Amino acid sequence: MNIFQTDIEQSLKVLNHGGVILYPTDTIWGIGCDATNPVAVERIFAIKRRSETQSMLCLVDGFDMLASYVDDVPDIAVLLIEKAAKPLTIIYHKAENLAANLIAGDGSVGIRIIHEPFCQRLIRELGKPLVSTSANISGEPTPCIFDDISAEIKTSVDYIVSWRQDDRQSVTASSIIQLNVDGSYQRLR
Repeated sequence: MNIFQTDIEQSLKVLNHGGVILYPTDTIWGIGCDATNPVAVERIFAIKRRSETQSMLCLVDGFDMLASYVDDVPDIAVLLIEKAAKPLTIIYHKAENLAANLIAGDGSVGIRIIHEPFCQRLIRELGKPLVSTSANISGEPTPCIFDDISAEIKTSVDYIVSWRQDDRQSVTASSIIQLNVDGSYQRLR
C-alpha cells in the first residue's frame, strides 16, 4: 500500500473516532477534524489556544456537499468559485448541519471547495466536511511548510499525515470573500 492510501485510511480511522489530524491542504498545512463533531472542534480550539469567538473554516469536496451545510448557495458564490484563480473561501450565511461551535455567532461559516487530491479524497470518503485551520498556536506565525510546524502542534494531534511533508512549494492562505444578505460581496483577504 502506498503512503497516500495509508494516510487516507489512518486519517479516516482517527476522524471517525472524534480525533484530530495534521494534514496538507491546497494552501497551508491544517489542523482538522470532522466538522460535525463539536467535541473534536473544541479540541482544535484548545490545541490552538484560540477563543471560540474566532471562526474556523471547513472544506468540502464539491457543490453537492456544500449545499448540505449552508441554507442557500447563491449564484454569485458559484460564479466566484468557478472563476477563482486560487483557493477561495466563502463566508456563507445560515450554516446548518455543522457542529454548533464551528458556526459564528451570526450563523455564518467559511467554506472552501477543495481541489487538492488528498483532501478531496479524504472528505469524499469521510462523507462530511473537514475543519481546516492553520497549524499554529493562535497569534504565532503561520507555518508555510511542514518543517515550520511547532513540536507542540505535532504532539497535540492524533495523526500526522505523511503525504507531502517534503513539499517545499511556496504557499499562501486562501482568498476570503464574505457574501452579504443583499447579494453583494466583499473581499476580506
